[in-house]
Parts: sequence; structure tokens; C-alpha cells
Amino acid sequence: MNSFGRMFRISIFGESHGDCVGVIIDGCPSGVSISVNDFIEDLERRRPGKKGTTSRIEDDMPVIKSGVFNDRTTGAPITIVFNNLHGEPRDYEDIRYKPRPGHADFTAWKKYGGFNDYRGGGHFSGRLTLGIVAAGVIAKKIIEPVEVRAEIVEIGGSKDIDHAVEHISEIGDSVGGIVECRVYNLPAGLGEPFFDSFESVLSHGVFSIPGVKAIEFGCGFLCAAMKGSEYNDEILDLTGKTKTNNTGGINGGITNGNEIYFRIAVRPTSSIPKPQKTIDLRNGDPTEITIKGRHDLAIVLRIPVIVEAISAIVTADFMLLEQKIQRVSR
Repeated sequence: MNSFGRMFRISIFGESHGDCVGVIIDGCPSGVSISVNDFIEDLERRRPGKKGTTSRIEDDMPVIKSGVFNDRTTGAPITIVFNNLHGEPRDYEDIRYKPRPGHADFTAWKKYGGFNDYRGGGHFSGRLTLGIVAAGVIAKKIIEPVEVRAEIVEIGGSKDIDHAVEHISEIGDSVGGIVECRVYNLPAGLGEPFFDSFESVLSHGVFSIPGVKAIEFGCGFLCAAMKGSEYNDEILDLTGKTKTNNTGGINGGITNGNEIYFRIAVRPTSSIPKPQKTIDLRNGDPTEITIKGRHDLAIVLRIPVIVEAISAIVTADFMLLEQKIQRVSR
């Protein structure tokens, strides 16, 4: 539902145009050095305002409500809140009974019997990823020296990111993209076979990010056309280092000592300025909707730091399960 993880467990809350959004983190080791300044860099990376992103600008300053004392984690649950100061719910009155194609409006209306908060997607909004990024900041600290890095490699089928964003801005539409992520210095032995494999849990987390529609590890779909002699990664030494990394750093659901490598596909933003066909939820009649409000033309531009956060959260959870993290951390 709204919680994820076993030892390092996060729960997100809030709505896009409600009072606030945030996260509760349970299971964080005590003694981790945390201050508001630690969050700034990653929150800025997620922050809108650049070309191709929404014009809704919030302060996005974390308010730490519990679990931190004298700039150190106490071992108690950490609550972090982000206040919504610049919501414009009136922009969404038209979608109350006109679900946006491609969005969660219709499925949320069906699931919750019409009681869902429809303003800006409510609880389904990408704004809730603020809590994920905040939890990721803490997770990155406790998994050191493990490092996580993600970057956009393609937008709209083009590797020229700036040109693709410029083009989509000019034509008033939206576009998707591809993000790749690598996890370095990860020890071998994390993960369980079958249902709790490292890639299963990581995929579970990654698909919690709104807009993610596909994931592949290592050479991914390309392996379907390869021979075993081409695909198999030659083992070079007792650390598990291999000559190639077609498996993406995972064998049998368990990390093998090489870097974790995966790619995700992010769909185009559903909210676009072009008129679209939909239905009226009150009577089922066909109708048309022109979406108002402030929206990203390419949500992929803000995704890399969220992917890093999820990867760090999953890694922290597995490392705590294997007792590979000291109780008094950094």
C-alpha cells in the first residue's frame, strides 16, 4: 500500500494539493548525522522550474518532526514533512468528472467510489516522491561506501536531451525518456532467491515512481537474441568481478559483487495542453477535456534522483537484513 521495506521501512503520505506531503522512516540505525542541509542537493535535483518541467514552485524545505535529536538519528521513527504552499486546486475542477486519459483519475474514482482527492492527482501525484527522495538521502548515508548514480540517457527517442525538450515545448505536447542507474561498491550476497531477489525488490520500488513503465537489468531484452557463450559473464577472481556485466550485477537474485546496472522507461506525462477525448463519470457520455494547471512536459527530467533514492532505500534494507551496517553510522 503506502509502505515499503522490511528493516528500513518507509511510509509516504499526503496529497498534491492537500496541506502537506511527507514520509515516515522506521528502522534507521541510530547515530546517523542528519540536518536539513543534507537534503538540499537531492531536493534541488527533483525540483521543477527548468524548461520542460512544471511551473509550480514550492519551497520543498523538509521539516523534521521526529527521530532526530542534536543532528543525529535516535533510532526512533523519523517523520519528515513538506508543506504545500502554492497549490491551485481550482485548476482541477474540470477533471472531477472528466478523467484525464493515461492518468489515475478513472482508476482512483473506481477504487475509492468517488471519494478520492482528484486535485492534481491527489495521492497519486508525483509530488509524493518528495518523501521518497528525503528517505533516499538518509539511505545514501547509511549505505556508504556504496554509491548510487542515475542519469537520463534518452528523451523522446533522442540522445540530444536539450533539443528534445526544446522541441516538445514548442509543439505543446509531452514526451517520455530512459534513465539508467548504477550502484557501485555493493557487496556480494545481498538478496534472496525467487520472491525477494534483489532485482524483484528493486523493481517493486522503482515501479512506485509515477510514470515508470518498464525496467531491464544488464543487457536486458537484448539477451533474448544472444547465445549463452555471449551472455555468460566470465568470473575473474574471488571478489566476483566478471569480464562483462550482462546480468547487471545479479545472479540467482543475489548481488554478485559487480556494479548493479539497470535502465527504466518513463512514459510521457499524461497531462498535456492538447484537447483529449474522455467520458463524463456522471453519465458515461463521451466528452472532451482540455487540461489546465501546471504540468511537466517531460517528467523524466526529474526522475533520476528519485531512482537513486529508491535504489539506496532497497540497498539499505538488504544491508540491514544481512547486518552489514553498523548500528552507529555516519
